Amino acid sequence: MVKVRAARPAEAEALTGLVMRSKAHWGYDAAFLAACAAELRIRPDEVTARRIVVAEDPEGAVLGLASLEGGAPQATLGLLFVEPSAIGQGVGRILYRDVLRRAVQQGVRRLVIDSDPHAAGFYRAMGAVAAPTASAPPAGLPGALVRFEAAPAPLADWARAWTGGGRAVHVGNVAEFNAQFGDSSLDAEQSAAHHYSCLAAFYSPYPSVLVLPRAVPAGWTELVCRQLGWTGVEVYDGLVERGPGLVEAVRARPALAARLTGAGEPLVPWGLTRPFGLLAGRPWRAGELRYESKAAAHGLFGRILAEGGHPGIVLPAQVRAAGRWAAARLLAARARAGESTVLKSEHGVGGSGTTVVTAGQVRAAGGARALLRRLPRGPLLVEEFVDGPADPGAARDLTYDGFVDPAGRVHEVGAALMDVTAGAYRGATVGPGAVPDRAEKPLLAFGAAVGRELAASGYRGWFDVDFVVDAEGRLAPTETNLRLTGPSIAFMVAARLDALRGSGHLVRIADRVELGARLPEAQLDELCADLARGCAELGAVFVPAIPTGAFDPAPWLGVLVAARSLETLDAAEELVRSEAAAVGAMFDAFEPADRPPDPARRAGERP
Repeated sequence: MVKVRAARPAEAEALTGLVMRSKAHWGYDAAFLAACAAELRIRPDEVTARRIVVAEDPEGAVLGLASLEGGAPQATLGLLFVEPSAIGQGVGRILYRDVLRRAVQQGVRRLVIDSDPHAAGFYRAMGAVAAPTASAPPAGLPGALVRFEAAPAPLADWARAWTGGGRAVHVGNVAEFNAQFGDSSLDAEQSAAHHYSCLAAFYSPYPSVLVLPRAVPAGWTELVCRQLGWTGVEVYDGLVERGPGLVEAVRARPALAARLTGAGEPLVPWGLTRPFGLLAGRPWRAGELRYESKAAAHGLFGRILAEGGHPGIVLPAQVRAAGRWAAARLLAARARAGESTVLKSEHGVGGSGTTVVTAGQVRAAGGARALLRRLPRGPLLVEEFVDGPADPGAARDLTYDGFVDPAGRVHEVGAALMDVTAGAYRGATVGPGAVPDRAEKPLLAFGAAVGRELAASGYRGWFDVDFVVDAEGRLAPTETNLRLTGPSIAFMVAARLDALRGSGHLVRIADRVELGARLPEAQLDELCADLARGCAELGAVFVPAIPTGAFDPAPWLGVLVAARSLETLDAAEELVRSEAAAVGAMFDAFEPADRPPDPARRAGERP
């Protein structure tokens, strides 16, 4: 493992030699190198003043060096050079991240980098942003330096509060959380939930341990750790292939349970359950989760609005129907009035159990009863459909994320734009500019009010409030989720990347990116590595989020992409989707022309 330490004055001559070898690696001629020598020389009395550090291997061989020069609020990355034999092995990445970390500690908020043109791709991939001007080369010398800037940032306040600023044990108990509600709209086998348990990698900005029901590819965890700068992450996977009993499987292994609970690190689950309470030594209070019910959440929203103070918020009307026949009667009455309707199960997740029915669909089917087979059994909620903005490109589905800490304090995380189609969640985008300015203030105010009510009810943990935007631009709250979700994962990754690469990241989670073919594990690793390189060339970051879907009969991936502009983010997502879809092209020549079509693919679910 490469280690970073402070350079010593006695190493100045040897470090100068490393710098010149690294510069020569790019093919500059002797005259150019001779002209650069004075500028690149490191003198013993400069080593401490320029805050030079070195990266060394386990045998103590120096592989590279970097300097952080100047003081807050603006500093300079004066040197970053890697021994030619070590280029491409991640040494430069380690040194660059160390410079950003030290800059944060010293209060630096703007880091200037004058890059050799051959290294410009590296700094772009590391998250530095090209500056408007480039520095001129010395007279008579080839190649202008390329100027970049970075904005060193500490870990967000909410992220430090979430896990106390340290690492955490992540428990992927998605199926276990879903199963406790017994909702008829959910898959009894919880197969989708086991895929979504892979998101346990991102339950906080920096895990120490991942606990997963299904086995995951080793190459996946290695790439995720490299992209997010994690080291020393332990993975315990393959504990449960079917059913919801992940935590019970952990408790049945005393040594593993002791490892997870004995390190003094917080245990972070997808959501609270009785088995998790036993594992974590946390009193189980089933009543904490009552607002996971869509009907209970609707009542909570109504009580908050009755108190006033939220003029930009409207509440859709909602009626509980005892079963499908009662729901059909209510649906028929609304259809006769020309109104669309949202039918919801009590605890459906990710759009499961949620159906939008228009008056035209009722007429085309010959009446509401003909649509009964589309509805889950059991109690149903019949809700007014909220017409959205006339502009199809306008923001429609938004969410607020926050959490209640063990002391009952509410922490605001932020707002996100969700991708929802026909009631099914497909992904979300977080970061600067993701949510329209006029919607953000009322959304944050109402989300905080919900958080205070949840805290008063005894709930402790992550929560969100989902909204739709009506035709007049007002926000209509639709449900709460007392657990982690896809948007929360995007917030975690954004916080990590901001601390790792500088502030200002937009992060998009796309729950389902279709693959053109099923791949062996080695080829899946190769595809993900190619996508990481391709996104880096765009100035974006690619992180595979859900790898196990790639082995389904209709293969898919869950992915995260990050960038500093919506344009780059869109380009990165398009690259990922097109490359993933093209995976099967190589097999077309070997398959019969009359082969059966691919199985129908359902939309991704938000657990």
